[in-house]
Amino acid sequence: MNIDDPKINDNRNYNYSQYYDSDRYEYPIITGMVVPGSRVLDLGCGNGALLEKLKREKQVTESGLELSESGVFICQQKGLHVRNGRIDEVLPYDSDSFEYAICNVTIQMVMYPEVLLKEMKRVARYQIVSFPNFGFWRNRLDLLINGRMPKPMLFGYSWYSTGHVHQLSFSDFEQLVHDVGGMQILQRVYDQPTDIVRSAVASAFPELFHLLGIYLLEKK
Repeated sequence: MNIDDPKINDNRNYNYSQYYDSDRYEYPIITGMVVPGSRVLDLGCGNGALLEKLKREKQVTESGLELSESGVFICQQKGLHVRNGRIDEVLPYDSDSFEYAICNVTIQMVMYPEVLLKEMKRVARYQIVSFPNFGFWRNRLDLLINGRMPKPMLFGYSWYSTGHVHQLSFSDFEQLVHDVGGMQILQRVYDQPTDIVRSAVASAFPELFHLLGIYLLEKK
């Protein structure tokens, strides 16, 4: 098998040219965390769907930073203030430039997540971070039985063809918040279970039975 074959599933280089619009489960939750009229920075904003929703529903002053050139192009076509660049290095914004810095389902895809979180704290009073939970029970079981990187967490990709370079659990993220320092967790929101068994036990064992976590943090 030739791993350079473009026909092989590979999500390390996102091309948003086929995805002008999108809607995701967490968008309404994140939107609900933002105060109307705020200054918002979306880091890894993709095709700008979340920023567009925030601008439309919360009348925010929006900014975004996105690595994918196709994502930046689509955002700019939508009239959004988005520029090209990495999000896990010193950000091109002054300290306290925003009320909210958002990183939606992207922290697991950067090389330096601790730098990203530190910079989010520097530029904004509030930080909203969401990510898939690697501690989900199916991943644990898959790793235990097969001894390989769990397919459920890789969303069907192989370990070598996924952009998810730093898999993390809820506990891992909360430890990162502690290690970075200077922030407190204001709110935790998880995806809603879709079956009776998960519904019964998810509240007691969120690390095992929730796939997605959304955290609202505040700079101390």
